[in-house]
Amino acid sequence: MKLKPNFITQDIDGTQFLIPIGGEAFSGVVRSNEPAAFLVDLLKEETTEAALVDAMCAEYDAPREVLAADVAEVLTKLRGIGALEE
Repeated sequence: MKLKPNFITQDIDGTQFLIPIGGEAFSGVVRSNEPAAFLVDLLKEETTEAALVDAMCAEYDAPREVLAADVAEVLTKLRGIGALEE
């Protein structure tokens, strides 16, 4: 899976915004917290959910099951706005 090319990110004052461009049904802007922004950046390249969890474990000091739940939540939200190619 990866982020669709018609979703771009913009960093403003340390906050990442995910913005659809072109003919997407979603017409809003998504503001990401730091861990979500980390995941969105990883999703700019083809990856898997397991690889995202591994990367989160390497980056953040939290139990794997907590980070896996966080990854699943972010992916669910990105799927909900049609931002992922799978």
